[in-house]
Amino acid sequence: MNKTLMQYFDRMAKRYGPTHWWPGDSPFEIAIGAILTQNTAWTNVEKAIVNLKREKLLSPRRMLTCPIEKLETALRPSGYFRQKAQRVRLFCQHLMDHYGGSVARMSKRPLSELREELLSLNGIGPETADDILLYACGKTVFVVDAYTRRIFSRHGLMPPDIGYEDLRAYFEQHLEPDLHLYKEYHGLIVWTGKDFCRKQPKCDECPLAPLLHHK
Repeated sequence: MNKTLMQYFDRMAKRYGPTHWWPGDSPFEIAIGAILTQNTAWTNVEKAIVNLKREKLLSPRRMLTCPIEKLETALRPSGYFRQKAQRVRLFCQHLMDHYGGSVARMSKRPLSELREELLSLNGIGPETADDILLYACGKTVFVVDAYTRRIFSRHGLMPPDIGYEDLRAYFEQHLEPDLHLYKEYHGLIVWTGKDFCRKQPKCDECPLAPLLHHK
């Protein structure tokens, strides 16, 4: 266990408490949210999820059988709604074809095999795949994002141009493979990045400010 990384975790946790990230009422809803959050803010995804629930579309079968225009309209708040409608349908079709529409059944596959499988689907990149693996499937994979890179490069722990896989490997090599820790750590990074470590950072108010001497 890396002491420095846990200092960051502890300071963010003291500021925010348990994040209960990722929000969602079911593994399937979480997986769909992971696809929809690409290139948009989470608040927009929440609006799309509300639409899906209102229209009773939040199941693999219903997403596949409803008119595509109805699905697109529900997803409109999330942006790129035509593209995202195709992507969620592709995921739903894969889920139906291979797992009878069950995320729980899909989750029984070994991590490395399932990650490769998700990455083979059009529109699912490493971050989206890892979101699904960690939060929907309960796999111990550490999710990193732009906030992770920004926070820890500004603190001098890694170069600002570090690649996704190298960044993910850094956390997985320096933290215990604990599901709750991985979920909370990523959630805390998201909240801290959104509130403080912006493109124009608010360092004076940031809970991580005392750790900037690592730079």
